[in-house]
Amino acid sequence: MTLCIAQDSEADRLLSENPFALLTGMLLDQQYPMEHAFRGPRKIATRIGSFDPHTIAAYDPAEFEELCATPPAIHRYGRSMARRVQQLAQVICDEYDGDAASVWEASSSAADLLKRLQALPGYGEQKARIFAALLGKQLDHRPYGWRKAIGPYAESNSRRSVADVTGPESLQQVRDFKKAAKAAAKAAK
Repeated sequence: MTLCIAQDSEADRLLSENPFALLTGMLLDQQYPMEHAFRGPRKIATRIGSFDPHTIAAYDPAEFEELCATPPAIHRYGRSMARRVQQLAQVICDEYDGDAASVWEASSSAADLLKRLQALPGYGEQKARIFAALLGKQLDHRPYGWRKAIGPYAESNSRRSVADVTGPESLQQVRDFKKAAKAAAKAAK
């Protein structure tokens, strides 16, 4: 299945074919428009010739920061996110032998999956749940206890996160949901 998160065919192809790119796109998805965050891995791949965690982990940190901050940058905070991407690459190399998919493929349950995801740099509880929902909804990876452990992000036909983005229309629906949730939270204060 080809994902349609970045709303760019080449970026979405990379996300679909490269599990490390998908993890990285999710890492970049904060304080930045979702589809732009998920285009970040493609920008890096274009600049260095691949999107391999070993290559990224071994890259000179100052040079990697520069290539990530060069317009069009991978994120609003290109340099700090470059450091996080390198940290993520290092963990994938050190703990998963460079195989990002084994983060989820080796999980024995949804609780184990969430634990593995939360151990990654830049992945807190909510980001881990959203990514696990993405795996379940779009890649059909639903370990034991998935729906219960993921909570509302696992709801069928919801439009609350990147896990629900399958094209331009659903992207707008997710944006509308987030906007309404923000307004409701502000009104409740």
